[in-house]
Amino acid sequence: MKYPKTKTVDVVDTYFGIDVKDPYRWLEDDRSTETEAWVKAQNKTTFDYLNTIPFRNTLKNRLSHLWNYEKIGAPSIEGGYTYFSKNDGLQNQSVIYRKKGENSAEIFLDPNTFSKDGTISLDELSFSKSGKLLAYSISEGGSDWRKVIIIDAETKASLEDPLKDIKFSTISWYKDEGFYYSSYDKPVGSELSAKTDQHKVYYHKLGTSQKEDALVYGGTQEQKHRYINAHVTRDNRYLIIIPRISTSGNKLLIKDLSVAGSDFITILNEDYTDTFVIHNECSTLFLVTNLDAPNRRIVKVEASNPTPEHWEDFITETNYVLTPTKGSGYLFTHYMIDAISQVKQYDWRGNFIRDIELPGLGTASGFSGKKEASKLYFSFTNYKTPASIFELNPETGNTKTYWQPCINFNPEQYESKQVFYTSKDGTKVPMLITSKKGIELHGKNPTMLYGYGGFNISLTPAFSITNAIWLEQGGILAVPNLRGGGEYGREWHDAGTQLQKQNVFDDFIAAAEYLIDNYYTSSEYLALRGGSNGGLLVGAVMTQRPDLAKVALPAVGVLDMLRYHTFTAGAGWAYDYGTAEDNKTMFEYLKNYSPLHNVKSGIKYPATLITTGDHDDRVVPAHSFKFAAELQSKQTGNNPTLIRVETDAGHGAGTPVSKTIEEYADIFGFTLYNMGFKTLPNSIEENLENVSTL
Repeated sequence: MKYPKTKTVDVVDTYFGIDVKDPYRWLEDDRSTETEAWVKAQNKTTFDYLNTIPFRNTLKNRLSHLWNYEKIGAPSIEGGYTYFSKNDGLQNQSVIYRKKGENSAEIFLDPNTFSKDGTISLDELSFSKSGKLLAYSISEGGSDWRKVIIIDAETKASLEDPLKDIKFSTISWYKDEGFYYSSYDKPVGSELSAKTDQHKVYYHKLGTSQKEDALVYGGTQEQKHRYINAHVTRDNRYLIIIPRISTSGNKLLIKDLSVAGSDFITILNEDYTDTFVIHNECSTLFLVTNLDAPNRRIVKVEASNPTPEHWEDFITETNYVLTPTKGSGYLFTHYMIDAISQVKQYDWRGNFIRDIELPGLGTASGFSGKKEASKLYFSFTNYKTPASIFELNPETGNTKTYWQPCINFNPEQYESKQVFYTSKDGTKVPMLITSKKGIELHGKNPTMLYGYGGFNISLTPAFSITNAIWLEQGGILAVPNLRGGGEYGREWHDAGTQLQKQNVFDDFIAAAEYLIDNYYTSSEYLALRGGSNGGLLVGAVMTQRPDLAKVALPAVGVLDMLRYHTFTAGAGWAYDYGTAEDNKTMFEYLKNYSPLHNVKSGIKYPATLITTGDHDDRVVPAHSFKFAAELQSKQTGNNPTLIRVETDAGHGAGTPVSKTIEEYADIFGFTLYNMGFKTLPNSIEENLENVSTL
């Protein structure tokens, strides 16, 4: 491969007396013409290569064909209307519809009309308490910065000028009078990369300008936090404030809105637990917490004395991680048992009602709605079954299918099985392996090993159209539940953070070795894939074990572990990572695995396709730019090292369907081509003949 020339600069940072060179620092300036020219040159090289893959367009066409089915979201009732989302198939953004009674549904909001290319997406819909007003947020080009538009829900008429420069915020209404939201002061310099670290909560009174919005919390040095969320309880009585320094752990405050001039009452003034108010019955608060309960419990307490010494257990901790929802006057407790869903129903006196019967083994989500709702909805999916929506009668426990997709894919031809393998330190780690039934284990099956392992996020079974294409081609999909995730509670999460982060990489390496040792695949047919924190995972493993896999696919990855905390809200990830400024031990640990700092000359790295978006202000694209430059300068052998930069795209949310299809055709085409396939393993025509419509 002949790559564009990337200039180097003489930049050196000193940490605890140790000099660290950063020759590609100039690529951090996302606004410079030099960076723009570099991106264009890299994209030209990448797409010139991708255009040589003989089956790239075939994959794109099959993806388009498979994607082209109607998708419907669960309905909700607001102000006499039933609202739901629907995508006809290949629409770049899903459309919001509504209907009244038995009348035909009408289009309420169509985000596809927001921009010609589908790069402006709808984020949050927040109806006022009566359902008569709506505030909705939009993202432009994938950015985390939002605009909020306020309309009359009945007429759809705009009521005032949009609110601007809002980031990492919920929208929570107080009656029909106004709403609370959070944002940062607009940073000096690039809004896509400059640091933002003091979140503030505002109250917007309907009919006033944004500059008149009242600062509610976060404006002082004592109240400074990187993330602060605010929400009003359903009965409009309490304002809940949730300040956080990092992505894990929060403080908790409450304010009685029914008492004029009332002060905030502190429930928790330390941020070493994750604790949230989930419900209130008059002055009785119900909280979910991992304080003294790593797998979480639910407690209740009076709002007048809400501190932990007054808490009373309501739902005790079990051996499995608890996630609660509420609807129809009931509490639903969702447990993960080895990443598989189990759901129980309780009343608000703590009485067990029933186990909810699910359609199979997989992931169930939903079970939430208004107190007066007579029906609730939940979705169910797993790696081989497209998501369907089910209707639950909360009084009887009976369920029935509300909507099932009509998709040209037959899950009966595939199977998933869970295995447990042993990591480097002896820890047992679960992994779900999905493939065609009866697949022969001869060590030559193209295999995609996908991982994340961080931020208390759990990888539970879920269908993906892109993964379906991989499975159709005889590919194996393997997803391990690495430490750092939330599958087994706080202890599992903490075991993959800071000075224990190497456990995550060891778990991923052990998953690959399990697949190879058991002849699912071999290094020549193995691809490593992950995004964001998962991009870090791929980057670290490919630099530690360049012999492990044939292909590496780090997407929107955190790849410069010495400087990640200097961009946008990156400092908020310190609970998981620590920072290079903490102490010498932490600095040396980060430097030892930071993908950018562990690329070495003379090493044959896997064929690598790095993907990012030029508007990613969550994990800024400089991570990917610098990593690509390092790899291209030091790669030995013939494996290509390419970077694909999507324009007008961010971290992933809201990406238009058309861009997603093109990207995955490139990812899978690159992967199979570099595994040695000159034609697709299975013909698309054969797949079309053998599938039945679900």
